[in-house]
Amino acid sequence: MRGPRFKRRSALGMGLAGLAGLTLPVRSFAGPNLSGVTLRAASFKGEDETFLPLAGLSNTSYKVEYHEFNSGQLEVEAMNAGAIDFGGWSEIPLAFAAASHARIRTIAVLKGDVNDQVVLVPKKSTITSIADLKGKRVGYVRATTSHYFLLRMLWQAGLSFNNIQAINLGVTDGAAAFRSGDLDAWAIYGYAINFALGDGSARVLRTAKGILSGNYFVGVAPAVLHNPPLRAAAADYLVRIAKGWNWVENNKQQWSQDLAPVIHVPLPYVEAEFFHESHPYQIVPIDDAAIASAQEVADTFVKAGLISGKVDVRPFFDSSFSSVLTGV
Repeated sequence: MRGPRFKRRSALGMGLAGLAGLTLPVRSFAGPNLSGVTLRAASFKGEDETFLPLAGLSNTSYKVEYHEFNSGQLEVEAMNAGAIDFGGWSEIPLAFAAASHARIRTIAVLKGDVNDQVVLVPKKSTITSIADLKGKRVGYVRATTSHYFLLRMLWQAGLSFNNIQAINLGVTDGAAAFRSGDLDAWAIYGYAINFALGDGSARVLRTAKGILSGNYFVGVAPAVLHNPPLRAAAADYLVRIAKGWNWVENNKQQWSQDLAPVIHVPLPYVEAEFFHESHPYQIVPIDDAAIASAQEVADTFVKAGLISGKVDVRPFFDSSFSSVLTGV
């Protein structure tokens, strides 16, 4: 459910007052027969659907219907449209979701890596600092971590998006544009970095360490909170992916070897990412610090004029699932 691998119009399904009636512990729903339940879960390629079987955690009593996405923003849009029940995103899609009152709820925090979030430049480029990006063609992915950290880096250098030729591109298109020389720099995340570095065509101008919090989120559709069997399935699945990430962190070599052929990325690139993490991937309960960090991100986009009006992210968090993570 990693975000790096993340505005719709609908009104909020419920506000904080509505959530007050849903504080019954998730464990109390452990009894229903879940054999007739289908949990529609989002997954990034090579994650939940791959590591749960390897970790011996895929034997659910309910059906899991997987839907593959390549950004948290797309997961937010799908959940808001009622297409999925369970998914994940970073702080950035959450900011836009809160601004548009999307029908999503965050139920846990996935602490993760920020070393795989960088600005790349061609290896022979004369660019040596973020300030040198003024007037340059810079690729990024809108409403994702790359959008946010590029914005913050520019501000720190006394610049803004108005001072660069900002080009919104998906990961695949961005890779092609960077490789062909159509971009002077590329704010990007994940394995695309290792591909560019591995073939000798790029170097890292700056990483997002010190800008990104490393917080990614796990969430559900508000309708899940009202449906005891589906809520029980979501709680069980949350525990399974929490244990799954623990397994990944304790079995990095095996995980890298199993993951590489699934995502069609050479093993050395996969190992390079997993063995150079800034923080191990770990699912933890929501706390005030996580909410405050998400609010700071939303405020940043408001300040940049990319979101209109004040945004309050707190109503989009639900801590009633926290008890199931105790001791995981």
